[in-house]
Amino acid sequence: MLRNTKDLEDYAIRATDGIVGHVKDFYFDDKAWVIRYLVVDTGAWLSHRKVLISPIAIGHPDWPEKVLPVSITKEQVKNSPDIDTDKPVSRQQEMHYLGYYGYPFYWFGPGPWGDEAFPSMLIAGYADPEATRRAVQAEAEDAYARAEAEPHQDGDPHLRSCNAVRGYHIEANDGDIGHVQGLLVDEQTWAIRRIIVNTGSWWSGHQVLIAPQSIAAVSWSHAAVSVDLTRQAVKDAPPYDPAVRLD
Repeated sequence: MLRNTKDLEDYAIRATDGIVGHVKDFYFDDKAWVIRYLVVDTGAWLSHRKVLISPIAIGHPDWPEKVLPVSITKEQVKNSPDIDTDKPVSRQQEMHYLGYYGYPFYWFGPGPWGDEAFPSMLIAGYADPEATRRAVQAEAEDAYARAEAEPHQDGDPHLRSCNAVRGYHIEANDGDIGHVQGLLVDEQTWAIRRIIVNTGSWWSGHQVLIAPQSIAAVSWSHAAVSVDLTRQAVKDAPPYDPAVRLD
């Protein structure tokens, strides 16, 4: 099923020993269009520090209660690497984060999550928690060594805020066509499947869905998304109704 990232904000993150905090934003991969991290406000217990939680850690969500359980402890969250969540995240920062939790690096492999389609599969297959930690730590250390050897590993940040991209202008081949209203994400793979476009004054009051594959370029400095579509093609795209469940 597809979920609007806006609707997932304020979901509680429940660690193995209690509530960590609540979702406030998401970081998505601007190349693969996949949610890589949830930005979580830890609340009073950690002085409202914002931390990143990877979908790798998320178990089966409790949708009615708006709770996302994670396979980490509050102490792990407390000691996790500090990352400025008000800025894009670099690959170097990710390497430290994933290495800390002992997660394999997702950028080695053909799938959206390395060799896997689902983030949870990166650490699947280990019944014993300690065996899991040792196994994924060994994989992470190997991946870290390979990443360290790659040139330009400290290049441009590739993770962006979902909140920041809302409101970006949509530029069709033949002119402006509105702005980004929201993002729909697959609840299993955490891939962004559709972009909600508010057609604005050009076609007042209408929201339609386009696929990320139609995006030709994103100008972060000009807050604009260029799509390889005409205005008419965008107008003819499937309408978005927030009351309708999408799969």
